[in-house]
Amino acid sequence: NPEDAATLRAAGLTLVRELWEDVRFGVIILTGRGGVSDRVLGLELGADDYIVKPFEPRELVARVNSVIRRREQLAAASGPVAGRARFGDWTFDAGDLSLTHADGRQETLTAAEAALLTALLRAPKRVLSREQLQGAEPEKDDIAFDRAIDVRVSRIRKKIEADPKSPRLIKTVYGAGYLFAADVSWY
Repeated sequence: NPEDAATLRAAGLTLVRELWEDVRFGVIILTGRGGVSDRVLGLELGADDYIVKPFEPRELVARVNSVIRRREQLAAASGPVAGRARFGDWTFDAGDLSLTHADGRQETLTAAEAALLTALLRAPKRVLSREQLQGAEPEKDDIAFDRAIDVRVSRIRKKIEADPKSPRLIKTVYGAGYLFAADVSWY
């Protein structure tokens, strides 16, 4: 029944959005819908990865391990030595995945967004390729994974840029990757 399928799809997307708000764990969408627009929507709603059926069980395990590794890297980055970073009018707290603006406004990041922002903040004024930002895993050469980085950068820009369409903090370096253009101080 098409109505039931549409209802289930909407419920699944609502669930992804709700899980995205809870930064304690990663989200992997496992689905039969493999269109580019479906993959992009899933990633934009906060999924850390998107797997289309049929899939190889080993690939699923590798992707789950990848999400776990990113979360562990984020946890390591948020250790006591350098858990907060200041840039522009923002303070990033890697411990609770939050951004605080000088005016008191707060934003929460997903684990994947925080890991990406941490990588950019640890290499200010240096171009990082999508592969560097993603972890350079050879099985992730699909366009959806290139797009996943772009989507996360877009979501971060919406949170930290005064004008996300003309970003001043996270610059796109066409053909090369992304560059964090502001000075960063960790404390």
